[in-house]
Amino acid sequence: MGTMEEWIHMAREEAMGHPVTLGVTIVFLVVNALILIWWHHPLYGKNLGPVTYPVVGSLPSLTRNAGRILEYFTDEIAKSPTHTMRFVRPGGYVVYQTANVENVEYILKTRFENYVKGEYLGDILEELLGKGIFNVDGSLWKLQRKLASHEFSSRSLREFSFECAEKELEDRLVPILSQVSRDGSVVDLQDLFLRFSFDHICQLGFGVDPNCLEPSLPNVRVMQAFDLANDMTVKRFSMPPVVRKFKKYFNLGTERELKEAMIVVNEFAQGVIQARRKEFCNSASGDSSRLARQDLLSRFMRFTDSSDADMLMQSELEQKCMSDLNLDASDPQTKEHASDVFLRDIVISFILAGRDTTSAALSWFFHALSGNPEVEAKIYHEIKEARSQGESPPDHFLSFEQQKKLHYLNGAIHESLRLFPPVPLDTKQAVRDDALPDGTVMLKGERVTYNVFAMGRMETIWGPDCNEFKPERWLKDGVFVSESSFKFTTFQAGPRICLGKELAVIQMKLIASHLIYHFQFTMQEKNPPMTYRSIVFRMRGGLPVRVHPRAH
Repeated sequence: MGTMEEWIHMAREEAMGHPVTLGVTIVFLVVNALILIWWHHPLYGKNLGPVTYPVVGSLPSLTRNAGRILEYFTDEIAKSPTHTMRFVRPGGYVVYQTANVENVEYILKTRFENYVKGEYLGDILEELLGKGIFNVDGSLWKLQRKLASHEFSSRSLREFSFECAEKELEDRLVPILSQVSRDGSVVDLQDLFLRFSFDHICQLGFGVDPNCLEPSLPNVRVMQAFDLANDMTVKRFSMPPVVRKFKKYFNLGTERELKEAMIVVNEFAQGVIQARRKEFCNSASGDSSRLARQDLLSRFMRFTDSSDADMLMQSELEQKCMSDLNLDASDPQTKEHASDVFLRDIVISFILAGRDTTSAALSWFFHALSGNPEVEAKIYHEIKEARSQGESPPDHFLSFEQQKKLHYLNGAIHESLRLFPPVPLDTKQAVRDDALPDGTVMLKGERVTYNVFAMGRMETIWGPDCNEFKPERWLKDGVFVSESSFKFTTFQAGPRICLGKELAVIQMKLIASHLIYHFQFTMQEKNPPMTYRSIVFRMRGGLPVRVHPRAH
């Protein structure tokens, strides 16, 4: 067989008298050359993951699977021998996704300093989260982490959270469900949990009650603003940066809606902060009001007004808050304003995290129970047994100590969180060139996402029954046993592990145990719920149910 040059020469001679044939031959050769270049290009043809094309990258594959994007990512990751895949955004920007436990531990712990939130995420989330703990790196993150860690580890905060949740259950959620059960009407359980969580987290975070779960289920302006800001922020991820900056500069479309929503959110937060400062200043002794308040804002405010805060926050608060606001750091009023910005960002961050994640987790938990009645029956009998051992009236809430004994319920909650993680994806950016344990080369500036949703569905991690809902996998001799946080990444892991993990699980157990004991729920949609793209894993169209009082 001749060489390529001989073949081309023969084709040229044969086609000399046939211009059409010559044109077809040239087109054929050019197309084949482009295919070869595409196939051997490091970003494209041999890509581990979705098929990738020049200019548009992996966009065609992502667009075709937009309605099932998490399932699609899971399928692609499962095909990879290392459980790591790569997709390319239009313009050649590379993003990796992994469900490899060793990679996750390397990213979140071993090389923690090299994998940060980064400028890309920080820029997208800045309007929503500001300089809050979930949107910063480095020393400012360490400062907030130290402050929050001290408060979240306190028994008093846990008890205050438990007290707020009990009151919201007793005064609002249970009466509403009781009324719905008498009426025989359909109610959106996801909406009720969202309202419950917003009331609870605002009481825990700001010490105020927005009354979202009043019997009339009112449209609360600040809650709607939070929802709108969340949705408009998510839309930023699908926008090229130049388009987003253009819309932001000219205040157009989704950027205008985001700005208007955040004005409402920030006014709400700033109003509460100013009222609290005034309350503290007007207290008779100067200390009584401060000590009485147990919400996060009051706790953080006591810290920011302390001498310890002056030493810890002097450089960070001035550099981060004041420089962003173009303010003079020597002015006392300016310092107080910067402190208010700091307080606003950190408390709003915890409100957004606590409200959306807990409500989503509860919604998916009750959805999972609807398809596993034998699990629900076991939970009910465990709760009934725990209640029979108490000395309180039949309708009482289980105490924190009694909740500890609900091992099967704890296993069921963790099993639901494994399969339906409230935050299914988390992305980090490489500060320097590096290589992950599975051999994946990370260049400076490239991003890697550990896919929590996919990790819960990997046979190599959870076994051949990974897609089954089995609370028993969390029990050993009937006692709940936790898994490695690098295997079960719902609450993150390493230095950034969720500070509110214990509070969230306690709250879920309290609500689940009380509702399961008193009610049964019949799902109105037989098909698996559709989801929509959001920072938090929520159901499109809610979770419509009929409520029935349980006969003991």
